Amino acid sequence: MSDHHFFHVDAFTGKPFSGNPAAVVLLKEWLPDSYLQQLASEFFLPETAFVVPVDGGNRFHLRWFTPELEMDLCGHATLATAHVLFNELNYNFGKLFFQSVSGVLSVERRGDLLWLDFPSRPGQIVKCPPVLETGLGEIPEAVFLGRDYMLVFRDETIIRSLQPDHVILNQLSLGQGGIIVTAPGNNVDFVSRFFTPGASIFEDPVTGSAHCTLIPYWSNRLQKKEMLAYQLSPRGGEISCINYGERVGIGGKAVTVFRGTL
Repeated sequence: MSDHHFFHVDAFTGKPFSGNPAAVVLLKEWLPDSYLQQLASEFFLPETAFVVPVDGGNRFHLRWFTPELEMDLCGHATLATAHVLFNELNYNFGKLFFQSVSGVLSVERRGDLLWLDFPSRPGQIVKCPPVLETGLGEIPEAVFLGRDYMLVFRDETIIRSLQPDHVILNQLSLGQGGIIVTAPGNNVDFVSRFFTPGASIFEDPVTGSAHCTLIPYWSNRLQKKEMLAYQLSPRGGEISCINYGERVGIGGKAVTVFRGTL
């Protein structure tokens, strides 16, 4: 097997050791799925992105793996991949296109931000499962379900102070989904956190794909097309948001922490 270059990138941040870390592995062709999963488990980051060029231009195939499984959509690792292609490999295009299991995704460089064009995934209002209330220790104002559960709370203080009970929440079997908790922000339009029951990394630092559900909700509630969001994990991350209707724009910065060769 030939050498493959990889990059460790922190996404949705402009400085190292914050935001959400991802590994980006550059491949010439696809390797066996079992090997990709082993690599993702070895990196042991929230996500590892594997990218293969399609035509030598600005089109690529892209897949994402957690340490346990392949995901259907990942924002921060897509942002990290685009950052590598633009800034490490100097692809001189205004926009990159990625073929994925969630369709064609694009990333455009505008000013100092990279903008993801992702599908909108509004949640449907549902009754809150008792295990969620018990596991989070707070009663939400409303609960929605898409790929993820989204629990809406009164204010930012509640989101900051949540101390989820891993044992209780791990009773939920959500597949690729997780638990979004969100509230109006004090200095931004809205804040959130994201938990993944059953996963080795329980709290995701910054979750781009969750904003496919957060953006349509907050855009409708605030009557705003463009918004600024912040994910209140210990590492933290800032997300610029645009509601396009059937699509959402998710903007952020990224920084390379180190490079290596497999």
